[in-house]
Amino acid sequence: MGTFPDWVVARPIEKTDADEWAALLADAQEADGTDEHFDAEDLTEELSDPKMIADLDTVGLWVDDVMVAVGVVYWRKNLVDVDRLNTDSTVRPAWRRRGLGRALMTWMIGRAHELHEQHHPEVEAELNSVAISTNTGAATLFTSLGFEECRYSFMLRRPFDAPIPEIALSDEHRPDGLSLVPFGPEYDEPLRLTHNEVFLDHWGSTPKDEETWKVWFTGSRAFRSELSFLVLDGDQIVSYATGYEYVAETAATGIREIYVGQVGTIRSHRGRGLAAVALSALMRKAEQTGFKRASLGVDAKNPTGALGLYERLGFQQHSKWITYRLPLT
Repeated sequence: MGTFPDWVVARPIEKTDADEWAALLADAQEADGTDEHFDAEDLTEELSDPKMIADLDTVGLWVDDVMVAVGVVYWRKNLVDVDRLNTDSTVRPAWRRRGLGRALMTWMIGRAHELHEQHHPEVEAELNSVAISTNTGAATLFTSLGFEECRYSFMLRRPFDAPIPEIALSDEHRPDGLSLVPFGPEYDEPLRLTHNEVFLDHWGSTPKDEETWKVWFTGSRAFRSELSFLVLDGDQIVSYATGYEYVAETAATGIREIYVGQVGTIRSHRGRGLAAVALSALMRKAEQTGFKRASLGVDAKNPTGALGLYERLGFQQHSKWITYRLPLT
């Protein structure tokens, strides 16, 4: 599995490794301040992605019975322009500065080349990795391997101790046939298609196939259908906001937080405040059911002006994240 120091055992990750993987990530979160929390069930679910071949796309590094580092490479079935592959890697804090991060990234770069040649050799490709902006060690490693900063995003939070504005569909909307409804299973496939249309002009986004949608979106155990809202124009979904609850986050922080996974409006209906209607309904319902705050991530250069919308609804920046890119030539 590539070239790793001879004092570690390198092997693919198995679902039975999930507890140790979660412990590694908890140690890293404490050191890096990412405020990202995962439990074994989250990680087992991640390995259930049918596009992932764990024997080829994952590696765990072990010293005795301790997982000291982990790396995963992800590829995408559908493309818009460039074949963007993604990595996720972590070295346990006590085992850093021993060459494991460089060894992991070298292995992931090699695996990304293989995946690109296997699936999308007809287009240009790049490898993307994301790190919180305060992680200077990651920045140094990426730069030394030829990565460059290419994109910035913010994690925003909105405590519910301040009143949540009730933004309803106005009288001028209703004659147009607009209505606000909670998510139901009958909207699952229409929402996937709407989401693919909405995000065509968002950097790094690619159309989601049915398998990906089921694993990472409405099929995720974190998805909360009762806290997800749609704006319909007749029978067509024109705007939406979807909610997720991560139980590991609540267990670690003691604060029940609703994560807003997706917010969007189709092009023909933008500029009418419909996303604010759906997001306001989501937050108000979340507060009524015991949640204490909301969070979401947003691209700093989101073309729809989403950052301004979120700020008007009371969201504030909590952390900044940097996407690094490496052309695969």
